[in-house]
Amino acid sequence: MPSVGRSRQKYKVRETSEEIVGSVTGSLTTPRTLLLGRFDTEGRLQYVGRTTLVEPELMVGVGVDVTPDASGR
Repeated sequence: MPSVGRSRQKYKVRETSEEIVGSVTGSLTTPRTLLLGRFDTEGRLQYVGRTTLVEPELMVGVGVDVTPDASGR
């Protein structure tokens, strides 16, 4: 028996957040993936995940913005 006067709606929920690139796999000039982190309440960078493999021509631009820390890593 079909329902009368009822309709259904779907809602997609998307949660976003900002992460910091903590490290890369591959080289700094052509990284393969980015390792991401967020600062916790005590100011420590905590690993939260990584990106998928990205096409090399797209990652070249990212390599310019990623620089080693004071220890050279």
